[in-house]
Amino acid sequence: MNIILLLFSFFAFEPQTKHANFQNTASIQLRYADSLDIKIGQLIIFGFYGTVINKNDLVYKAVQEGKIGSLLIYGRNLAPQKTGDALKQLIDEYQKAASIPLFISIDQEGGKVNRLKPELGFPQMPSAEWLGKMNNPDTTKFYADNIGYTLSRLGINLNYAPVLDVLNRNCPVLGARERCFSADPDVITKHAGITIESHHYFNVKTVVKHFPGHGNALADSHLGVADVTKTWQPIELLPYMRLIKTGQVDAIMTAHIVNGKLDPSMLPATLSKKIMTGLLRDSLGFKGVIFSDDMQMKAISEQYSLEQSIFKAMEAGVDVLMFSNNIPGVNAYEPNNIHAIIKKLVADGKIPMARINASYKRVMELKAKKF
Repeated sequence: MNIILLLFSFFAFEPQTKHANFQNTASIQLRYADSLDIKIGQLIIFGFYGTVINKNDLVYKAVQEGKIGSLLIYGRNLAPQKTGDALKQLIDEYQKAASIPLFISIDQEGGKVNRLKPELGFPQMPSAEWLGKMNNPDTTKFYADNIGYTLSRLGINLNYAPVLDVLNRNCPVLGARERCFSADPDVITKHAGITIESHHYFNVKTVVKHFPGHGNALADSHLGVADVTKTWQPIELLPYMRLIKTGQVDAIMTAHIVNGKLDPSMLPATLSKKIMTGLLRDSLGFKGVIFSDDMQMKAISEQYSLEQSIFKAMEAGVDVLMFSNNIPGVNAYEPNNIHAIIKKLVADGKIPMARINASYKRVMELKAKKF
């Protein structure tokens, strides 16, 4: 019996209940007449520099031209004085420049992964591990509400949280940084669900991460290859399975880990059609948006050329490609270059137009989704 059949036989009796408070009331008239340039732009998310608008900046121009559909907020975008007001103004200016509303996104998990820090006037947020140890739904809801409200009032509409990875303190980038709720999938699922609902109350979408499980990695994929073949366990899929069944999951972020149990070719999960399409789409039934983790992380950028990595990720089934320009020692990319590579892949017939349309449709539907 292969590992997927084994997994499904193990979890065959998981309840398939609809979350009582979750509804999708969005309707959208898809813009089928949009140009290829606009459609490709919706599949790119980019990190930018500065705390004020620079209308000569390549990212700003790409937003105006519809060649970027989403932006990332980092510490470098936070002014030291009147931070909240300055950030909201910056976001508002970018939104005014866009013909299609942007996803304005951030990593605001709490604990050590907290872009909006208390020293800049934002609320203190505990780590996921602390919340998991407390294991009190009201406590988790209190802090998740704080995050959702804080993001909403700034104009940030997408958060790369919660983390669904299992807690293993030997994982340098997750467990060692207290980013995981628990080693118990039941605890992870419970607190992740509460976190998602709090975000939804404030109309902030969430991207759960890192599929198909990064928690047992003993290496950091920011720095190089992270092979979890010997350490990954099938129960790491359980939080995804449960939350997908409830309908709560807006989007999922990939992991750049290598997992020979799931793909014997040893492609990183982000570039693996077996994992992104075969497992996540076909077996687990996920119909939402798949975001890549940062394509500039060295597990990808040191192993594959830029064009190879973009092609393989899109072929695998990834909808939105992330370029942070935030990885030390990795060359910064220009948005027009990323856009041109995707457009050429389509022109050359390597990426079918149907593939672009499917991802574009999913992104547009998520942008229109209301709670």
